[in-house]
This record gives sequence, C-alpha cells and structure tokens, in this order.
Amino acid sequence: MAAEIVNPRSDSPEGAQDEPFDPAFALHRGGKMAISATVPLRDKDDLSLAYTPGVAKVCTAIAEQPELVHDYTWKSQVVAVVTDGTAVLGLGDIGPEASLPVMEGKAILFKQFGGVDAVPIALATTDTDEIVETVVRLAPSFGGVNLEDISAPRCFEIERKLQERLDIPVFHDDQHGTAVVTLAALRNAAKLTGRTLGDLRGVISGAGAAGVAIAKFLLEAGLGDVAVADRKGVVSRDRDDLTPVKRELAEITNKAGISGSLETALAGADVFIGVSGGTVPEAAVASMAPNAFVFAMANPNPEVHPDVAHKYAAVVATGRSDYPNQINNVLAFPGIFAGALQVRASRITEGMKIAAANALADVVGEQLAADYVIPSPFDERVAPAVTAAVAAAARAEGVARR
Repeated sequence: MAAEIVNPRSDSPEGAQDEPFDPAFALHRGGKMAISATVPLRDKDDLSLAYTPGVAKVCTAIAEQPELVHDYTWKSQVVAVVTDGTAVLGLGDIGPEASLPVMEGKAILFKQFGGVDAVPIALATTDTDEIVETVVRLAPSFGGVNLEDISAPRCFEIERKLQERLDIPVFHDDQHGTAVVTLAALRNAAKLTGRTLGDLRGVISGAGAAGVAIAKFLLEAGLGDVAVADRKGVVSRDRDDLTPVKRELAEITNKAGISGSLETALAGADVFIGVSGGTVPEAAVASMAPNAFVFAMANPNPEVHPDVAHKYAAVVATGRSDYPNQINNVLAFPGIFAGALQVRASRITEGMKIAAANALADVVGEQLAADYVIPSPFDERVAPAVTAAVAAAARAEGVARR
C-alpha cells in the first residue's frame, strides 16, 4: 500500500481535511533541528572577527599546528550521525531520505541528553567500501562518528574499517548502545536477586547487529554463558549454514552446547534477551529457571508481553517507554560520546563501554527494585555519570589525548 500524502496546509492526509490533526506530522514540519551561531554578528566589527579578515589568522594557526582545530572550531563537540537507511527502526530498508527524520531525532537526543552537537548524514549508497570512503573523507569536520540503522552484516565491516582508518571515536549505536544499557540493567537485576553475572546463563533471540554485540559484550563483562538464536535456531558449531559473523559467534558462545530451537535453549535459562521481534511461546518462558529475567526489547511489540513475563520472571524489561525498565539507547550514547569528546579519545574501547554500563547501573543506587533496575532517560544524573566514567576510562586505557 502506498504511503498517504500529507497536505502541507493541514497536517492531515490529502483530501481528508476533516481527519483528526496528526501531531507527529505537525512536529516534524520543517525538520526538528537547525544551526545557530554562538557568536554575535551585530556589526562590521563582529563580521571582521567571525569571518574575514579575522578568520584567516585562525586558519593559518591551524595549518601550522593542526591540533588547534580542536580549540578553535566545533570539531571536538560534534558527531556525524551516519546512515544508509537500510535498517531504520522496525521499518527496514526505507532509504536515505526516509531515514532523515530518525537521524534528526538522534541528533537532538545527542544535544538534549549529552550536550553534544550532531549532524545527520544520510548516504545514497549501500556499498560498504563507498560508505567507508565517504565517511573517511568527511571525518576532518567531526570529533566522532555514530553509525546508525545500517543493516547487518555490513554494519560490522563498516565499523571495523572505519575504526582502523580514523583516529576519532566510531560507534555503531544499534550494537553497542543497546549492549551497554542491557548490561547495566542485567547487573542490577542480578544484584537484586543476590547473584552475579557469572551465575547466569542467558539466551538472546536475534543474531543481527544488536544480538551479536550484546552477546560479545556480556561475555566480556563476565556473563556465565549465553546462547544466541536466529530464525533457524541456536547458533551452534554443528550448523553448516552460518555466516562468517555467526561462525565467530558460535566459537565464543553456547558453552552448554545447546542445539535446536530458541524454546529448547530457554529451558532452565536465567535470562532472556529479545532483539528480534516475533513471539516467544508462554510455555517456553515458563520453562526458564526460578527468578529469571525477561528483557523483551522488540518495539512496539515485545517478544514476550510484560503481563505474561511477570507470571514467571523476577525482573521484566522492554524497549517501550510505557512499561518500567525501558532499555533505551539514549541512556548510553550521549554520555559515551560526551566523555570521549571531552578527553579527545582516539576510539571507544570495551573498557569505556563497561565503565558506561557500570555508571548507568550505579545511578539506580539504593532505589533498586524489580520495576527499577535501570534509570529513566530523563534522570538528570545519567549523562554526567556516564560522561565522567567514560572520560576516566579513556584516560586509564591510554586513548585520551587531553
């Protein structure tokens, strides 16, 4: 079915002037962001300082000492939000133009929650090498690159190649932002039930960008074991249909040697993490271990409805804002980039991401409860805590340049 055409005068579908007002279209009209000056331009003296001839002195100084670009331009305060429009939210491959409302949204989240300026860049190519080359050529203007809504498995290669070629942070939020917030919530859920990460066996539904990153990150952080399931079942060494990414995943996950379906893997599991959509049968949830955790993060329809999950699980989280314990990437990426930019980090390390997760978990503090294992994005303590932790970790790991 073709998309409805919006009447530019009514914010209602074309030809339907009596239809209810749609606030989403009204809010997005003209875009959600703009660029504004941070210096005055009131007269010719201001103009001569902000532009010629004053600007030439600054350009010459930077040419002689390239590091001065961080002090005399916005470079160290701005992130490029880059997409090719192939995996936008739950909409799939909708192309670069249709992705722009989401990229604008990401940019204003950076500003609102981390004080970081961001510029949406939607690329008219899905070729891995073309994306890499384009971003490399744009990089002198930016202090960091946030890759967004690029489909797997290309997203893994694009991120890796950019990290190899650039000396600024490159971060694929769909992978690592989700993983950081998941770890923070899981740490607190374990604490609430008197366990550690090492005591837990998890099952992840979804072997795309988020699922792969979460699995690797949780193991790095000390999770006892995790099995990952795709549409064909558990990713295991005995399968002969695995992509290179999934073959690598099979080598480091599933110590229990489980084969077969997601439902089989869930029997006796302590943790379910859903990043795939679909529906998990109630019987499979019921087969999990006592005091289990269900993180059903598909949006808008969780893999396990919270009402079902609460029958069997000690802690339930979703990706939705209308239920407690929302696993929301906005809890992570603004502070992570703010911390990395603050110290001019050359990259974002695993240690920096773990520091972000720990800081996020610590914000909950003494208020820890089954319906509060992760703070709200609007908790004003979140971004400063994550920023400080990431900056400190960057210094400790030797990737800070100030």
